[in-house]
Amino acid sequence: MVIARGSRKAGAASQKRSAPSKGKAPVKTERKVPRTKRQFKEMPKTGHESEFIRLNKYIASTGICSRREADEFIQAGLITVNGKLVTELGVKVSSTDIVKYNGETLREEKKVYILMNKPKDYVTTVEDPHAKKTVLELVRGSCKERVYPVGRLDRNTTGVLLLTNDGEITKRLTHPRFEKLKIYHVYLNRNLKQADMDKVASGITLEDGFIKADSISYADPVDKKQVGIEIHSGRNHIVRRIFESLGYEIAKLDRVYFAGLTKKNLRRGEWRFLSEKEIAMLKMNAFK
Repeated sequence: MVIARGSRKAGAASQKRSAPSKGKAPVKTERKVPRTKRQFKEMPKTGHESEFIRLNKYIASTGICSRREADEFIQAGLITVNGKLVTELGVKVSSTDIVKYNGETLREEKKVYILMNKPKDYVTTVEDPHAKKTVLELVRGSCKERVYPVGRLDRNTTGVLLLTNDGEITKRLTHPRFEKLKIYHVYLNRNLKQADMDKVASGITLEDGFIKADSISYADPVDKKQVGIEIHSGRNHIVRRIFESLGYEIAKLDRVYFAGLTKKNLRRGEWRFLSEKEIAMLKMNAFK
């Protein structure tokens, strides 16, 4: 057993100091434990502390604008919190604070989730002034809240599309870090060769990097122009670019699955609100 140098002397001195003198009762001393940063860090947050969010995020959650526009409103002196003008970015508020825009009290919008079977010739970019048809036209009047498409589908691409005003869900479903599964039914202009299918399965290199399908197979036992492909990548036009790089053209592209959601019982152009169970699954990140 190894004993550190000076440990015996230190121990003896400690015993000598703590030994009570004759005829006197020992004096109890309370040892003070210094507060360290580590101790503060480990302390659990109270419910009140955990409710604070950035002011621009709160403003955006009321549906009047985006977070970027909210920052502009703040800097322009249009926002007050509990009667005080706020022009500094990064301020945090809680659900009990009274936030006003131009003197009008703002309240968080009810979260809305709409599942659509997107038809052909409708765009999902709602800011395109030249677009003749947008998916928002198909859900007009469905709710008073402003909803937006989650991710993008090409004008000629059909299938599963989610629209919502829930920014957190949108981020979770579209950010590359979360890698949500998508399944497409692809109709090619000619039969897909087995050798080319093997290339997609093993991975190919496009102009923006390497890409590999999770799974690929013929969707029809007879018609080899029809292919089913599963992929996690959220890169723009990725399915089209994969097949175009091998010399094929896509005649039709239909998304049949997106992050646990399908178009079951929805005809082209139809939509429905998500069930409470589906919403809960999305919030729990239960779908791959």
